[in-house]
Amino acid sequence: MKALFAGLLLLQFAMVGRAYCEEPMRLPVDAAQLVIITATGKVSYDVEVAETPEQNEAGLMYRTDLPSDRAMLFVFPEKQIVTMWMANTPLPLDMIFLDDRGVIVSITENTIPYSTKIVSSHVFAKFTIEVNAGEVQKNRIKIGDRVFHPAICGACKVD
Repeated sequence: MKALFAGLLLLQFAMVGRAYCEEPMRLPVDAAQLVIITATGKVSYDVEVAETPEQNEAGLMYRTDLPSDRAMLFVFPEKQIVTMWMANTPLPLDMIFLDDRGVIVSITENTIPYSTKIVSSHVFAKFTIEVNAGEVQKNRIKIGDRVFHPAICGACKVD
């Protein structure tokens, strides 16, 4: 009887832990918009900023919706070859990698939901932006475009 009770108790803890892990992280929308300057104009997004290792790890996992005017900005402590994946992420995304000045250095479009394949910046980056799949093509976002947000460049201003 004690073994049955212990087993049921363990199962209950496992289920609670699993439910907790599958809860999507929703960060507050930052007061400042993220702005991308492209060859064809400005593209603005309301942005959630992931700054801690835990926030960077959770990202958009388990999120089933992301408004078209929303992005998540990942801030890393230093420039690095950034590696991401789509595990537990049901939304296809475009990933935009930036250097420490906010210049786009790499882009991966239309990631595959739930994939455990590594998505790499292939070059050193300090920031990653995730937006809905198709945003890069729709807004003609390209390598070399500049991104502005206080988390990237402090008090910088968009011209």
